[in-house]
Amino acid sequence: MTQQGAVLQGYNNELVKCIEDLCMQREELNKQIQQAEEERNKLQHEIQVLSEQLEHVCENLAQKVASRNELDKILAETEAAYMKILDSSRTLLNVLKKEVGSLRHSPDLK
Repeated sequence: MTQQGAVLQGYNNELVKCIEDLCMQREELNKQIQQAEEERNKLQHEIQVLSEQLEHVCENLAQKVASRNELDKILAETEAAYMKILDSSRTLLNVLKKEVGSLRHSPDLK
């Protein structure tokens, strides 16, 4: 019977060792889980910060694009008005040249 008790004690010791090993593995895995959760939380915070920055940049960009579009419109209108002024000036110059040419040929001025 003593021998059976020794065998049983051996099994018990082995069983306790296996349980201790499993507990150590669980603790190590638990540490890894906590590290992964901390990393996830850190990354989620960084994503939130970056999302807010992106939103701000997008709003700023939209305002600048709207301003540029308004400037483009004003510039196009100004260029069109300037072209009309140039056209009117050319027409006025042509009329003036004709009048001066007519006056040169006028018998009253000779």
